[in-house]
Amino acid sequence: MSEESLNEKTASAPDASARTEVQWQEILTPEEFHVLRQAGTERPFTGEYWDTNTEGVYSCRACGAELFASTTKFDAGCGWPSFYAPLAEDRVRYISDETLGMKRVEVRCANCDSHMGHVFEGEGFGTPTDLRYCMNSLSLSLRGAGEAGA
Repeated sequence: MSEESLNEKTASAPDASARTEVQWQEILTPEEFHVLRQAGTERPFTGEYWDTNTEGVYSCRACGAELFASTTKFDAGCGWPSFYAPLAEDRVRYISDETLGMKRVEVRCANCDSHMGHVFEGEGFGTPTDLRYCMNSLSLSLRGAGEAGA
């Protein structure tokens, strides 16, 4: 499904948080569904945005909620798009994640509860927040600074 047709479907939904998993499967590609709705992870260095430097706003691919600004994106060398802060704290929600034998903090879209990635603290990147929001490219859509609504 093209990003344009996905945006048309998500923009017309009155309440993305009310969608069923079956409805999400109809809207998202199988890969997007696995990451966004089943908390999967794309392979490092394969996603669309891991090395993108385009100015703009990164939104949730599932519902279109604006989550991150390109001005907070940095190269963490990990193979996933990394940011040091969301646009606002109310744009994301945090969940304790102890899967795979690790203690992590999962980041979800506050609007539709889709999985974005994880946030890590104290890794020495020298960012203003000392945080690394390690996101999946499949969870995000980038609207460049020159595009409508950016």
